[in-house]
Amino acid sequence: MRRYLMLPVLGAAAFAAGCSSGGGNTPTPSPAPPPANRAPAFTSAATASVAENNAAVLTAAANDPDGNPLSFSIAGGADATRFAITSAGALTFAPAPNFDLPGDADGDNVYQIQLRVSDGSLSATQDVTVTVTNSREGIAVRRVGTGFSQPLYVAPIPGSAQVYVVEKGGGIWRLDPATGTKTLIRTVTNLATDGERGLLGLAVNINAPATYGEALVVATAPDGAVEIRSLSLSSPAMPYTVVLRTPHPANNNHNGGWLGFGPDGHLYAGIGDGGGGGDPDNNAQNTNLRLGKILRLAQSGGSYVAAPGNPYIAGGGDPWVFAIGLRNPFRASFAPDGRLIIGDVGQGAREEIDIVRPNQPGLNFGWRFLEGTQPFSGTAPAGLTPPATEYSHGTGPRQGRSVIGGYVYRGPVASLTGSYIFGDFISGNIWSVPYASLVAGSTLASSSYERRNLDLAPDAGTINQLASFGEDAAGNLFIVDLDGEIFMVTPG
Repeated sequence: MRRYLMLPVLGAAAFAAGCSSGGGNTPTPSPAPPPANRAPAFTSAATASVAENNAAVLTAAANDPDGNPLSFSIAGGADATRFAITSAGALTFAPAPNFDLPGDADGDNVYQIQLRVSDGSLSATQDVTVTVTNSREGIAVRRVGTGFSQPLYVAPIPGSAQVYVVEKGGGIWRLDPATGTKTLIRTVTNLATDGERGLLGLAVNINAPATYGEALVVATAPDGAVEIRSLSLSSPAMPYTVVLRTPHPANNNHNGGWLGFGPDGHLYAGIGDGGGGGDPDNNAQNTNLRLGKILRLAQSGGSYVAAPGNPYIAGGGDPWVFAIGLRNPFRASFAPDGRLIIGDVGQGAREEIDIVRPNQPGLNFGWRFLEGTQPFSGTAPAGLTPPATEYSHGTGPRQGRSVIGGYVYRGPVASLTGSYIFGDFISGNIWSVPYASLVAGSTLASSSYERRNLDLAPDAGTINQLASFGEDAAGNLFIVDLDGEIFMVTPG
């Protein structure tokens, strides 16, 4: 009986021993999978502000949750082509921005760009807005004269830091910019002053003895004729002499008004087309009339004659005419290289700047066949001279409705050196372009204009009725405001 009871016990023990010796049959656990890669995220600001002429913008930064190395690039944006970035995130303008000539798509000095950061597998993007702010670039504008009655022009006094100020109603003043003191030198009489008429321009005779103080002026007579008059500023009681008289009876606008001595010693003067919408009598293309022309006069003893070399001096037109095809050459100046730069006021679509050398008599600037480069009336003949630059009518930053020709800057402000500065009476915009960019035979687009309104904001007063620019004998630039103020551009 005991024998039978032991058998189950022995069998169970044997089974247990067999199980404990079979460990090689247990499966090995699989290793845990690596954590999933996570995308980096930007930590740097999405906005930046940069002063013009500075290239550096910001250094982009980002965090990678997995500690992977990161690299940065430009992903897009409306202004992506204006920037460069290193793989380490240093974002720069390429080239440095110019507030006065915005390069962004909207032209408002607010640049849009999208950045990308990548860990080699995953990436993230960030939209960044960069605002460019103005730097005055060493420019200051000081109000140096007040209380004038409709001033229209500033002219240099040879050998002096003072200037002459011309008033529409006939007053000629001597202004000391250092003190603001002004002295009435002479009042020109026998004037018509309605509309655009009046005393319009002045040039001191560089060929006359300084003791005589002869000046030439453009004045409109009571019958509307545009007269070039010779008068003495040192002996104001002496009567004036009419040097040249151009009949202009029909309208009280488009008189021109500028005159000045060229590098050849001759006197140049701009005369308007006689007024009336669209030059209805086609005066500017009529070589027998002085309307719509640049005239050139030579001094001969104590009088003036048509300059030798004028295109019609031997016949075919008026001998006093030097260039034709202008609408209203109200303001002009001679550049340092001797070229005459003319601001010609347009009709309803374009304002233009024209250029001619003294050794190029007979150029035809196209009015009224063309207004700027745009067809206006009739079929334009071959051989017309296109404007050196033009801009359209409108209210935009590079638009206006009445050009005011200016000067190639030669004063002490380094950032303006070599720039042609001009503006618009209606829009109030003042621009500069590199003078070297005004090339004969081609027309510079207005998209190249640097808008200088903020750079030329004055320390007192407001430039809100731009009538003219002017210079003193040293090349300092003046700005004439029709409401009675005179401003001077200085280093600042």
